[in-house]
Amino acid sequence: MAQNDTPTLPKTTPPQTETEQESAEILAGKLSSLRFADAVDIVNRLDIEQAVQVFVQLPLDYAVELFDKPELQNAAHIIEALPGARAVAILNGMSADQAADLFQEMDEESRQRLFVQLQPITRNELTRLSAYPEHSAGAIMTTEFIAVPSSWTVRRTLDYIKEVERTRETVYTTYIVDPVTSSLMSSISLRRLILAQEGDNILDAAQHNKPITVTALTDREELARLFRRYDLLSMPVVDGESRHVIGIVTVDDVLDAMTEEMSDDTHKFGGMGAIDQPYMQTGFFEMLKKRGGWLCILFLGEMLTASAMQHFEGALEKAVVLTLFIPLIMSSGGNSGSQATSLIIRALALGEIKLKDWKKVALRELPTGLLLGLILGIIGYIRIVLWQKAGIYDYGSHWVLVAFTVTCTIIAIVAFGSLVGSMLPFVLQALGFDPASASAPFVATFVDVAGVLIYFSIAMLLLFPFIGLSHS
Repeated sequence: MAQNDTPTLPKTTPPQTETEQESAEILAGKLSSLRFADAVDIVNRLDIEQAVQVFVQLPLDYAVELFDKPELQNAAHIIEALPGARAVAILNGMSADQAADLFQEMDEESRQRLFVQLQPITRNELTRLSAYPEHSAGAIMTTEFIAVPSSWTVRRTLDYIKEVERTRETVYTTYIVDPVTSSLMSSISLRRLILAQEGDNILDAAQHNKPITVTALTDREELARLFRRYDLLSMPVVDGESRHVIGIVTVDDVLDAMTEEMSDDTHKFGGMGAIDQPYMQTGFFEMLKKRGGWLCILFLGEMLTASAMQHFEGALEKAVVLTLFIPLIMSSGGNSGSQATSLIIRALALGEIKLKDWKKVALRELPTGLLLGLILGIIGYIRIVLWQKAGIYDYGSHWVLVAFTVTCTIIAIVAFGSLVGSMLPFVLQALGFDPASASAPFVATFVDVAGVLIYFSIAMLLLFPFIGLSHS
């Protein structure tokens, strides 16, 4: 994006002492000699006021590059605190997609104050990009790409790339459009351009494969799948049937988006809301908010386990030995369910399976769960036999029946956990929710309640009739 002169705005930063200014100048000088990623790490360790002083002293081009890095923390707070003219110049120089993300994080007052001072082209790009859904291709695309008419020669295209390369996100791919309709016709890599004859027509020099395109509403997980499948560096975003290129998505944008997506999914797997800031920078009450809600839901779910056990209170009083195996049985079912959930969520994310494949998955997970349960059940049976024979613990005169009950229960609960864990992501996706919400704690809680019911139901059939117990 071009960096034109911007109007001078009142400064929002407090006056600096001479010592502070000298210190900021020294640090800015050191940063400007580092790689951008290393400089970002150093800036992230500064407090907001120190970071603002450093950005005032940095060369504008270098400051813009740092703000273009998604790893820069507290970027919105820093830009809000910068002198107005400096903040506007940085925003005008940033790539459109990163500037749009930054604007979304600002408070309303700062957003309005800075927006009216931006260049018209920057304002238009921010307005357009901010209108797309958060997880869509439109939200992470950039409008700074290279497109040329199909009537141009290779030489003219190379000259044009040299003229505009500083204002474009990438020069590795040039998109060829119809000179009349501006619809996308083909694309050509920089390597192919360099190797082509200068007098050749650009369309003749291009590869003949039809460019892989997406629309602005394509989900970013689908984007990641396409980048991975076709080994792409960038992908054009087209406007419906007209095939006008409205932007491009680059591989680094996809990597950043998927890193954020994986971070959110990791939090959901752990049974908590996603946090936007690094752990040490997340406020105490914000952390309570993100963790407390899920914990309360899971706690209420676990209360059903106590209710289920109360239902069998009379039998427990006469067969206390059964309580020894409740943690073992519940954990086995929860573990198998969490395994199945993780496998299915990953397969759905990578496009290996679709919503319509739920029957195939169920028919695969049920026998798998039964066999896994049989393996664990045999181990449990052997453990009870060894403890009884070795005199480590006396499970009573009906210890063989106890061992058989535990074994059958483990087989049933592991199979049940595998089936439920594999089906929950499908259910959530069908209802329009993120499958990652079928987190391990959620699955474990559900299977815990079912595990108690399965355990005592099997005990009523296999154990209670032989030891003179009945359950009403």
